Amino acid sequence: MTLLSVNLNAVAQLRNRRDLPWPSVTGIARVVLDAGASGITIHPRPDQRHIRRTDVFELAALLREEYPAAEFNIEGYPSEDFLALIDAVRPAQVTLVPDDPAQATSDHGWNFAASAPMLGPVIARLKDMGSRVSLFCDPDAGIYGTAAARDLGADRIELYTGPYGACFDDPEGAERALADLAKTTVDALALGLGVNAGHDLTLANLPAFQDAVPGVAEVSIGHGITADALLMGFAEAVRRYRAVLGG
Repeated sequence: MTLLSVNLNAVAQLRNRRDLPWPSVTGIARVVLDAGASGITIHPRPDQRHIRRTDVFELAALLREEYPAAEFNIEGYPSEDFLALIDAVRPAQVTLVPDDPAQATSDHGWNFAASAPMLGPVIARLKDMGSRVSLFCDPDAGIYGTAAARDLGADRIELYTGPYGACFDDPEGAERALADLAKTTVDALALGLGVNAGHDLTLANLPAFQDAVPGVAEVSIGHGITADALLMGFAEAVRRYRAVLGG
């Protein structure tokens, strides 16, 4: 079974449109965890345009006190401010992404070779803090990229599934994208890395992904599940995603 971690950035972004405390990020976290999600993902950015620093600490307390079996996954670029935040919270998993702070969302994986001098020491620091480390990875990274991620000390990679998600009206493109994702997954698993996935996965494209890319430990889904929740509610959306994932 592939686990579901619900990304709450979109919930926080909606709340931030007004100077009001709703929708509550911690309240929605309770809803999705009660419905069967295995964890919560957030990506706090320096400008706090969605997740705020206060959210990070409130979610950490919620999971620690009420949902100790749930995983907390924090994504971000490994700046010193980000690493200090991780040190204060100590989440189960940290997913490192190569984002510029101004980016709207993550849109590419790491160049592992070029980033190795920076990533190696950062990964060691995070593991000393007790967190599992996952590296955002291009879908066609293959054996070279996954071996580089392993050599840096990562525990997992997270497949960037955005190019696959963009193929909703291009069946041939989707088939090629799935082939890349499947190969990178096979290579990673053979090297002893765990594999996560995320970006633009939906109820429509997740079944084909599951069939073509076996062995994924966890998917992190935010925009798609939030869009579905507008129609069916978060609890029902979580149940439907879990059904596709084998839960």
